[in-house]
Amino acid sequence: MNTDLNIYCKNIEQYVPVTGGESLLEIYNRMTPKPHPHPVLALVNHKTEDLHFNVYRPKHVEFIGLEHASAQRAYIRSLCMVMYKAVNDRYPGKRLRFMHSVSGGYYCVFKHEGNAITAEVVERIKSKMEEIIEHDITFVGHERLTKDVIEMLRQQGLNDKVRLLSTIHQLYTRYYQLGDVIDSFYGPLLPSTGYLKTFDLQLYEDGMLLLGPNWSQPEQPARVVAQPKMFQAFTEYTHFNDIIGVDDVGMLNKAIKSEYAAMLIGVAEALHNKKFAEIAHDIAQRFRQGGARVVLIAGPSSSGKTTSSKRLAIQLVTNYIMPKVIALDNYFVNRTDTPRDETGDYDYESLYALDLKQFNQDLTDLLAGKEVKMPTYNFALGQREYRGNTLKLKENEILLIEGIHGLNPELTKQIPDEQKYRLFVSALTTLCIDDHNWIPTTDNRLLRRIVRDAKYRGASARDTIARWASVRRGEEKWIFPYQENADAMFNSSLLFELAVMKDYAEPVLKEVPADCPEYAEAWRLLRFLSYFESLEEKDIPSTSLLREFLGGSSFHY
Repeated sequence: MNTDLNIYCKNIEQYVPVTGGESLLEIYNRMTPKPHPHPVLALVNHKTEDLHFNVYRPKHVEFIGLEHASAQRAYIRSLCMVMYKAVNDRYPGKRLRFMHSVSGGYYCVFKHEGNAITAEVVERIKSKMEEIIEHDITFVGHERLTKDVIEMLRQQGLNDKVRLLSTIHQLYTRYYQLGDVIDSFYGPLLPSTGYLKTFDLQLYEDGMLLLGPNWSQPEQPARVVAQPKMFQAFTEYTHFNDIIGVDDVGMLNKAIKSEYAAMLIGVAEALHNKKFAEIAHDIAQRFRQGGARVVLIAGPSSSGKTTSSKRLAIQLVTNYIMPKVIALDNYFVNRTDTPRDETGDYDYESLYALDLKQFNQDLTDLLAGKEVKMPTYNFALGQREYRGNTLKLKENEILLIEGIHGLNPELTKQIPDEQKYRLFVSALTTLCIDDHNWIPTTDNRLLRRIVRDAKYRGASARDTIARWASVRRGEEKWIFPYQENADAMFNSSLLFELAVMKDYAEPVLKEVPADCPEYAEAWRLLRFLSYFESLEEKDIPSTSLLREFLGGSSFHY
């Protein structure tokens, strides 16, 4: 063994001598004691790599398991490749497409096959997946000239991947082989199929729902959560993508290069206008029937709630209804009374960081036609103050309230349901990288937040990435459980936005130091953005929701 060649194992904070060319899995297998009980992936110099990664030079290595978000993503990617092979074995020639995450799983279809999927089809695919997993077949990674990989993918009928690779001009491309099939992913896979002990596959709508583990209990598959409204919102936009002929990144890149982008921007923005108009019309109808006096707008971080509120307000005026805005932040309890999270810090995401009793009393009085003294929260002092501001609703006025808790029944429990209209806003990304790689909604929102925080809040990408896990925990607890309570859902994503976001996000992400844990996420996002052809912002209107993050908006924030 060459004692001059070592890795530094972060798990045990020790140097470990290695032989040049050993894989991480081989190194792990001979280590005693084991640095991690069940590793499935590793961070090598803070970049995610599979366990077949060969070591030829000194490296900083941390073995990670399914407690880590990167490993969870790798698990799902690996399941997708197993499913692709199972479909290829059972139904040769069928085009499997993973559409988006919904209802606790990953919705997939046979593209252009209509209603061809039945319970029998699902069971045959699932049983084949179980067989592949039982045989513990290695995911073999390769890296070859892109032109060679393109030809291999073309021969396998993966024309979506051919289209993508033909537009990004990378010299080399990494791909995986599983038995007699190959596939490409924008992240590493697990060592072999035997690691995928937990999954389920169920018939869902016109397709299938692939379920990974319940990450809080990895030995159990995730359970299906009914989300018919969310599914309908996704379906509407995927249909729109089909109509305009742009449903993956390769198609988007070709549209940008062919100068079709200006029309694409115009059509996508027109769809937003249409949806805001439809929602405002629905609110107006209920308002005139004696209901919908309070419009509650909720959504996760960087979903575009603020611009959505402003554009909805304009549409309400065109329906002869004047909106009056109430900021939930003004109803924070005094800082000393704010609940604390599990780390002991103030939990401003908690519903109970708000004075629910006073908020409901004020709403009740406003709806009764009374004049109400409105509070202002002094963030410097951490106290609620009254500065002489009052509000009284006129006959043609409606309350517009934006905040993350808007769909939680507890927020407005003293207000009759018929008086409320609930709107859920989120960036439901329907563009796919290719048939087997979708774009997570959370990645879209994280990039929006990174750009916005750097531009307006003086926060680095490292800072935003470091806080993101806490933001996501708050969303899972306080927002997503109530999204199906919505009367309407607005998809704030724009088909072209990541191509525009690229030039804003890349410089900020490249500033993340390579010696910090956040580098892994920055590097992953940079790799993700490398698939997109850049698109200039010049054709984006000043009222666009995207302007909330890029700047140049005609709205005041």
